[in-house]
Amino acid sequence: MPEPTKKEDWTLVEPPAGEEQAKQNANSQLSILFIEKPQGGTVKVGEDITFIAKVKAEDLLRKPTIKWFKGKWMDLASKAGKHLQLKETFERHSRVYTFEMQIIKAKENFAGNYRCEVTYKDKFDSCSFDLEVHESTGTTPNIDIRSAFKRSGEGQDDAGELDFSGLLKRREVKQQEEEPQVDVWELLKNAKPSEYEKIAFQYGITDLRGMLKRLKRMRREEKKSAAFAKILDPAYQVDKGGRVRFVVELADPKLEVKWYKNGQEIRPSTKYIFEHKGCQRILFINNCQMTDDSEYYVTAGDDKCSTELFVREPPITVTKQLEDTTAYCGERVELECEVSEDDANVKWFKNGEEIIPGPKSRYRIRVEGKKHILIIEGATKADSAEYSVMTTGGQSSAKLSVDLKPLKILTPLTDQTVNLGKEIYLKCEISENIPGKWTKNGLPVQESDRLKVVHKGRIHKLVIANALTEDEGDYVFAPDAYNVTLPAKVHVIDPPKIILDGLDADNTVTVIAGNKLRLEIPISGEPPPKAMWSRADKAIMEGSGRIRTESYPDSSTLVIDVAERDDSGVYHINLKNEAGEAHASIKVKVVDFPDPPVAPTVTEVGDDWCIMNWEPPAYDGGSPILGYFIERKKKQSSRWMRLNFDLCKETTFEPKKMIEGVAYEVRIFAVNAIGISKPSMPSRPFVPLAVTSPPTLLTVDSVTDTTVTMRWRPPDHIGAAGLDGYVLEYCFEGTEDWIVANKDLIDKTKFTITGLPTDAKIFVRVKAVNAAGASEPKYYSQPILVKEIIEPPKIRIPRHLKQTYIRRVGEAVNLVIPFQGKPRPELTWKKDGVEIDKNQINIRNSETDTIIFIRKAERSHSGKYDLQVKVDKFVETASIDIQIIDRPGPPQTVKIEDVWGENVALTWTPPKDDGNAAITGYTIQKADKKSMEWFTVIEHYHRTSATITELVIGNEYYFRVFSENMCGLSEDATMTKESAVIAKDGKIYKNPVYEDFDFSEAPMFTQPLVNTYAIAGYNATLNCSVRGNPKPKITWMKNKVAIVDDPRYRMFSNQGVCTLEIRKPSPYDGGTYCCKAVNDLGTVEIECKLEVKVIYQGVNTPGQPVFLEGQQQSLHNKDF
Repeated sequence: MPEPTKKEDWTLVEPPAGEEQAKQNANSQLSILFIEKPQGGTVKVGEDITFIAKVKAEDLLRKPTIKWFKGKWMDLASKAGKHLQLKETFERHSRVYTFEMQIIKAKENFAGNYRCEVTYKDKFDSCSFDLEVHESTGTTPNIDIRSAFKRSGEGQDDAGELDFSGLLKRREVKQQEEEPQVDVWELLKNAKPSEYEKIAFQYGITDLRGMLKRLKRMRREEKKSAAFAKILDPAYQVDKGGRVRFVVELADPKLEVKWYKNGQEIRPSTKYIFEHKGCQRILFINNCQMTDDSEYYVTAGDDKCSTELFVREPPITVTKQLEDTTAYCGERVELECEVSEDDANVKWFKNGEEIIPGPKSRYRIRVEGKKHILIIEGATKADSAEYSVMTTGGQSSAKLSVDLKPLKILTPLTDQTVNLGKEIYLKCEISENIPGKWTKNGLPVQESDRLKVVHKGRIHKLVIANALTEDEGDYVFAPDAYNVTLPAKVHVIDPPKIILDGLDADNTVTVIAGNKLRLEIPISGEPPPKAMWSRADKAIMEGSGRIRTESYPDSSTLVIDVAERDDSGVYHINLKNEAGEAHASIKVKVVDFPDPPVAPTVTEVGDDWCIMNWEPPAYDGGSPILGYFIERKKKQSSRWMRLNFDLCKETTFEPKKMIEGVAYEVRIFAVNAIGISKPSMPSRPFVPLAVTSPPTLLTVDSVTDTTVTMRWRPPDHIGAAGLDGYVLEYCFEGTEDWIVANKDLIDKTKFTITGLPTDAKIFVRVKAVNAAGASEPKYYSQPILVKEIIEPPKIRIPRHLKQTYIRRVGEAVNLVIPFQGKPRPELTWKKDGVEIDKNQINIRNSETDTIIFIRKAERSHSGKYDLQVKVDKFVETASIDIQIIDRPGPPQTVKIEDVWGENVALTWTPPKDDGNAAITGYTIQKADKKSMEWFTVIEHYHRTSATITELVIGNEYYFRVFSENMCGLSEDATMTKESAVIAKDGKIYKNPVYEDFDFSEAPMFTQPLVNTYAIAGYNATLNCSVRGNPKPKITWMKNKVAIVDDPRYRMFSNQGVCTLEIRKPSPYDGGTYCCKAVNDLGTVEIECKLEVKVIYQGVNTPGQPVFLEGQQQSLHNKDF
C-alpha cells in the first residue's frame, strides 16, 4: 500500500529587498553579542546545509536566548522535524555558545531570507542571511511504493510471498537517490535465532511474535484450493494509520465469502469496506492501528485461506541530537536527546558497546516523554568516551570529556608565632576531598603522641601540642595528584614573666607616711623585656623625681621618696618583648594618722547628763580605727577635760556629772595603730536640763459618737528648758496599749481625739515635752464613754427668709439655713408637700447648715419649701416661700373708645400672664402714621383706661400699651387696630387723591465713618448717618466680628443717625470698626479705624509706656 506522506513545507511571502537591506544595516550597527554570524549559502534540492552562529558568554550570567526566523515573522522553532533541526553547544573553556540550524533534504520553497536574533536582558543582536535552492542536475527516479509488494518469483519455494524489504528501507525516501534494497526476511532466514532481536530493532520490527509466525509459514508449502483461484498473500505489512487491501479471486463467482479476524466475523463499517469486482473479493481496512495486527482469513464454501497483518509503527527519529559535553571529576553528567515519539525504545552505547543499566551500574537512564537522558553519577576520567544513542530510525553521538577540577585553595596556611609550651595549629582547606603530604624543612612529618595529622573532607590540619624550640621551621602541605604546595613558617618564642612570689597574696605593700619605699620586682623573658610602670593611666618615668623607676636585666624597681597619703593606690607594671606582653598590678598602701571625726551631735540631755553620737572619720589613715577619746569643756571656758582614759569602742557616749543650766561643748579624737588624730570640731553648745512637772486639771470638754475633746492646764513647774508642747495619749478599757493621738507636738491645751468607735470606753493621759524629754503623764481619773449627748434640733431661719423670697427668672437661688442638734440631724426638704427633685434643685447638707441651690431659676421653682430637722425623736420644721417672677405679657386688647378735638379715649384689658407678680402699671405710646416712630405719652399708669390729650390737629395716630410689674415692662405691646384722626373744626378738608408713591429705598450712608483717635480712659464715639425704607437694621462690628451684649459698648440709632459709644477704651479696643445696614432691598457697610493712645508722664525709654496714676492697675485688671 502507498505510504501517506506528511507535508512539512513552509512558505512565506518575502519582504521587499529594500526593507530587508535597511534592517540588516541597522542590525550590523547593533552587533554586540555575535562573534560569528551565519552566512548566506546555496544548496541543491535534496541536499543538506548548516548555518552556524556563535555568541561570547564571558559577561553573561545565564544562557542567551536565540531565535531563527524565515522571512519577517515565521519562527522556525515550531518547524523543527524531518527537514529542520536546531542545535546548541557550549564550550566551557572558551565560554562560547554555538547555535546551529541544519536544513535536511532541501526543497525549492525553502529558498528565501532568514534571520537570527539573540537577546539577553536589555542586550539585543540580529543578523540576516539568504538561502538559494537550485534544482538537482540528475533526474530523481519515481519510486512506486507498490513495488514493495511484488512477489518473489514464479515457481520458487517462496512463490506467493510478499517482499517487504523495499518498503522497510525506502519508507521515507522522496526526491532522493535510491538506497540499496535489503530483504529483511532473507536476513532473518539466514540469521541465527540469537540475532533476531537485533535485526528486528534495526529494521523497526516491533511484533516479534508475528515475525516468528511468518518465518515459520515461509518454510511451509500451501496446498492448492478448489474454491479460490488466487488466495491471500501469507502476510501483509502496513504502517500505523495507513490502509491495507486484501484481495482473493474465486474460481466460482457465485460462491459466498466471509471475512474473519481472529475467528470473529467482520461486519461492513467505515473501517472495514467490502468490494466485489468480477471474481475478486476485496477487503479494505482503513486507519490501521496496533489492535489490527492479527490473523485474518476468508471462507468460500468449505475452503478458506488466511494471512497475517503486521502493523508497523513509524520509525523513531532523533529530533534533538546529543551534544559534546565537558565535565569535571565527581560531577553529575547528563546526556540528553529527544526522539519523535513518547516512550520509544532507545539504546545507548559507549564506544560502540551497549550500555545496560542495572542496580550496580553507574549509569542510569531516565525517560521523560520524548526526552531520553543518560545519567552518570560521580564522573571519573574513565568515563571519557564517545556516547551514542540508537533508535529504529536514526542515531546520534557525542563526546564526553571528564577532566580533573582545577584545585582551589579556599583557606591557605598562615605563618604562626607560638609561645613556648602552647599548641601549634596549622589548617588549610582546598576545594577537593583528596589526601596530601606534610613536610618540615623538606622532610616528611612523622606522627607521634605530640604531633597529629588530621584529614577531614577538604580540610587538612597539623596539630603540635606543647610547642618546643625544635618545632620551629618551614612546613609545607602538598595535595596528591596536583602540582600545588601550601607553605607556612612557624616561629616559637618565650613571652616575658613577672615574679611576685615575695609579695602578699593580694600583692599589697604597706609603708608609713614619710618613709621611703623601694619595691624591686624580679622579671624574665627572652629577649629581655622592657618594663613600664604606670598609675591611673599615667606613666612613671625613669630618672630623678620623688616617684621613679629603675630598670635592671633581671628586675625592675619602683622608688617612692618620702611616701605621702596620696601615693596609695594600684601601680601597674607592663613587660613587653617580641614574644608578647606581661601585666601585673601591685597595691601600695600608705598608712597615716586618721582624719578627725565629724563634730558630735547631742541627741538627749538630762539634769546632769547627756547622750552624744558621732560618725567615724572619713579616712582612717589606712589602718582600722581602734577607738576614741572624748573631751568636754564649759562654753565660756578654754580648758578641755578628758572624760575617758580607756578607748571608747563605740560611736556613742554618755557624759555625766554636769551642772544643770550650764552650757557645755564636747569633741572627739580618733585612734588607730599609727597614732591619735587631730580633735574634731566642737559640738553645738548644749545645756543639761530636767523635764517639766505633769500637766494639771485634765478634763473632758465634749464627746461625740466618734470623738472626745479634752482640756488641761500647763504644768506647775516648767524649769530652765521651757515647754515645747504636749502629747495626748489614750488606751481602750481592758488594754495597756497607749496610742498617741497627736503626731506632732501641740501648743494649745485642748485637743480632739478622732476616729473612736461608738460606745467604747477609753482612758486618757497627757504629757508635757521640752528639750529634756517628756514629763510624767497626767491621767484622767475614770474611763470616758464615747457616745454623743442628744441635743434637740433647732432651725435658725435668717431674717430675710422669714418673708417671701423673690428672684427673677434666670437668676441663681442660693439659700443657707443654719441649724443645731446632736448627733447630726436628719434633714428633709419638701416643696408644696412633695419631696424635692434633686435633678432640678441641688441640696447640700453639712453638720451645721443646709443649702438649697438653683443655678438658673424658673417660674416652676416658685412655691412653699418645708425643711424638717430630726434628732432621734425630736423634730423641728420651718417653711420658706420662694417666688420666681418674670416680665408680664402685653394687654389683651386696646381700643379707641372716642375721639374729640385734640383728645382720644383709650381702654384695654389686663394681660393674661402677669409674670407671677402683680401688675404695677401700664405705659402708653403714640405714633404718627407718617413716620411710625413711637413716643411715650404716659408711664406707670395704674388704670385700664386713659385719655390722651394735646394731639396735633390733622394728624392720624396709632396707640400701643405695655404691661408693667416689678420685673419691668412686657417685651411686646398691644396696638390699636384702628387709627385716630384729629380733624379740624369747620369745613371738612378733603384730601386730594394721589397715586401711591413708592418710598422703598435700599440702605445708603449719607455721612460716612471717619478714622478716629481716642485717649485711653475717656469715652469715644463713632457716628454716621444712613437712610433707607423700610428702616434698615443696624449692626456694629469690630474686626469683622459682630458686637453683641458687650457692656463696654453702647449703640444708638435716632432719625437715621447711628452712634457707637466705647466706654473708657484701652489700647486693646483699637482696630477696624464697621457699621452694617440691612433691609429687604440690600446691604451696605462702611468702615473706619480707631486708634487708642495712652498718655505718658515722665521720661521713659522708647517702647516702654508710663501709665497715668491708677491707670496701669485698671488696665492690667481688665479682662480681655
